[in-house]
Amino acid sequence: MSALSAFGLLAVTAMVVCYALEERSPWFILAFAMSCAFGSIYGFLQGAWPFGLVEAVWTGVATRRWWSRRGRRAAHRGLSDR
Repeated sequence: MSALSAFGLLAVTAMVVCYALEERSPWFILAFAMSCAFGSIYGFLQGAWPFGLVEAVWTGVATRRWWSRRGRRAAHRGLSDR
């Protein structure tokens, strides 16, 4: 297995694991976004630019979901402190 293939395998494995755990914490959503970014890098390095492009879009979607979930948790914590 080449170093590039190992990098791709690691990125995709991290995506699956973080996606499965994202209900536990917003930080898993952020980790999912980062693993999507690594998947995008892998796609472009491998020469599969459509895969790289789609993973780049998923990076943005996941980052936005993390930002939104993070804000809702902070607002919820503020309400429960009263």
